[in-house]
Amino acid sequence: MRFLVAILLLLCTRGFAQESPASEPAPAFRSDVPAPAPPPPAPAPASDPDGEPPVAKAIPVAVRDVTTQLQIFLDQQLFGPGKIDGAPGEFVTKALKRYQRSRGLPETGVVDENIPLDSVFPVYAHYTIQPGDLKFVGDLPRNPPEQAKKKYLPYSSLLEFLTERYHCAPEFLIKLNKDKKMYSLKPGDEVRVPNVEPFKLEEVPPAGLMPELPQYVARVITVNRAEKLLDLHEGDRLLCTVPITPGGGNLQTPAGNWKLVGIAAMPTFRWDKSVLMTGKRSTTYYNLPPGPRNPVGVVWAGLNKPGIGIHGTNSPQTIGRAASHGCMRVANWDAIRLCKMITKGMTVVIK
Repeated sequence: MRFLVAILLLLCTRGFAQESPASEPAPAFRSDVPAPAPPPPAPAPASDPDGEPPVAKAIPVAVRDVTTQLQIFLDQQLFGPGKIDGAPGEFVTKALKRYQRSRGLPETGVVDENIPLDSVFPVYAHYTIQPGDLKFVGDLPRNPPEQAKKKYLPYSSLLEFLTERYHCAPEFLIKLNKDKKMYSLKPGDEVRVPNVEPFKLEEVPPAGLMPELPQYVARVITVNRAEKLLDLHEGDRLLCTVPITPGGGNLQTPAGNWKLVGIAAMPTFRWDKSVLMTGKRSTTYYNLPPGPRNPVGVVWAGLNKPGIGIHGTNSPQTIGRAASHGCMRVANWDAIRLCKMITKGMTVVIK
């Protein structure tokens, strides 16, 4: 087992050094582990007292698989690495450092013996498309006037449904399923997916205010606009971190200390071009119905700053890589988990 772990660490060190972007150090594995000698041929597994051979635990050795394993681990621990795509990157490194901070470890951004990646097994799972999944997929007009005529804003395809359910990039899911026609999926098709806790749209509360959780009111949300991260603290303890898209241009996310005034599930969005362009309301607007492709996603947590909130999104692939109109966008899979850890009356510090 130690031989295999050492090989894994060595491969990951080389892989990350080759694939990391120059602008941000990618998470790496310890480079001070000496290269082991080639292991001897593995003996046949011994049988247990009942005569059943033990099941060998496979360890991924491809750089993509190991990076995916790290992304899944961080996602499971509520330190969001962004969309799962099997590639090192800015938010993987930031999430790893935040995880290390939360455990009192040096913030190296390096995977070492203190990061229990082996807890993620298997790296991939399988999901079979269900007939009921089709109710979340349908026609999605592009323009707000047409969207306002709908009762629900659905996913445009089962592929889109799956990428959000399993927190991943569509290109990555397509690579995992080269033998499948991913743009023409149907009920009964089995798809290989990252082994994350799925975002289950069918379990999102119905439209309306979510219940208050007074035991959480002392918690504090800190938004770092420069890092594009949202941290949740309880006293000195860092509970979770998720990547965000903050405002940009002349519609910056407002710095200061604010309060959460309410959290709503499956919100209706008042689309007003004037608000989106200048921050000022006009008399021309459209009320867009709820659904996963509503511009504010499946959750809205409003601040005591009119028009500003923490919310989901209809474009999770762009989180952290675009600009909002002043709010803090979060992927729906992170937004729904975050809203279970916060409540009305909490302090939100925007830096």
